[in-house]
Amino acid sequence: MSKTHLLVRQERSVIGQTESMRTTIKGLGLRGPGSSVVVKNTPSFRGAVKKVIHLISVQETEAPVVKKPAVAAAKKAS
Repeated sequence: MSKTHLLVRQERSVIGQTESMRTTIKGLGLRGPGSSVVVKNTPSFRGAVKKVIHLISVQETEAPVVKKPAVAAAKKAS
């Protein structure tokens, strides 16, 4: 059974990288070192990951990990 999602975590900064790599990182939804996103395991996302593999770490997962922002949880509790 194939994994359906990829957990992508940015490990290195885009400082000193080409503009193309910066836009690829932004297109993946990453905001800086330490940030992570879950994306679908499709050929287009795999191609983007391959382009910036030296800046990120990737793990295959079965289902996306959903985290609720603290702000939304606080508003709901009020």
